[in-house]
Amino acid sequence: MNTFPEIIAASVTIARPALYLVATPIGNLGDISLRALEVLKGVDFVYAEDTRNTAHLLATYGISRALDSLHEQNEQSRVAALIERMRAGSAAIALVSDAGTPLISDPGFRLVQAAHLAGIAVHAVPGASAVLAALTTAALTVDRFAFEGFLPTRQAARRARLGEVLEEVRTSVFFEAPHRIQATVLDMVEILGPRRLVCVARELTKQFETIYRGALGEVAARIGADANASRGEIVIVIAPGEKPPLSLAAIKLLSALLPRLTTRDAVEVVADTTGAPRNLLYAYALAQQT
Repeated sequence: MNTFPEIIAASVTIARPALYLVATPIGNLGDISLRALEVLKGVDFVYAEDTRNTAHLLATYGISRALDSLHEQNEQSRVAALIERMRAGSAAIALVSDAGTPLISDPGFRLVQAAHLAGIAVHAVPGASAVLAALTTAALTVDRFAFEGFLPTRQAARRARLGEVLEEVRTSVFFEAPHRIQATVLDMVEILGPRRLVCVARELTKQFETIYRGALGEVAARIGADANASRGEIVIVIAPGEKPPLSLAAIKLLSALLPRLTTRDAVEVVADTTGAPRNLLYAYALAQQT
């Protein structure tokens, strides 16, 4: 009787020419899928963001394949040659990132786009994803969410991005560098308020996995008191905000027009421009005059 791995191996057929996007573990090497292993064994070339990390993964599972780099600095210059390698040589290539699913805040978009334009088949080999691992662990709303990638490094730009989350009605997911996490959660407290629910997931699937979940003020205090909080890979999940009766844009415009126009005219202009309800605009305008 065939074993389960043998059944999987028999069911995996490598197409040529083709590009395979292979998800790899985000920490625990045991999270690699059986299909991913068979694809990595069967392709002609493996391209990786960091060949050292991928070499370790391949060696762990006894896989020997031609391995080369494809990262942010060289992707644009290598795409044409890789497309030609697949098309002319009828080759199968696997693309992997350092961890998780390729293209998610990682290189590969240009290659995938070029492969489609060249008529080369692109196949997903799904698996680990830090975004989904954090989202499902956070116990926040998951029916609608927005993945925002890395937060800006400069504080002014970071606060501006967080300001966009203030009225976001979807759960927001961010990556953040460990050395910025304390400054970032303090910015979140200031911009989003201390009671907004958040989950900060650190070192997911690894030995020192840590989940900080709760109100922002409380989570910021826990992170500030934990010397290990600024180590490892970090994903931040922010609960949806409550949309205010009037948008900030409507309030700003009404405030600017009230000294120049009658209340009625100012309300009409703002209602026509922003779509805000007239009754709420009148109520706000009257409150400013008392």
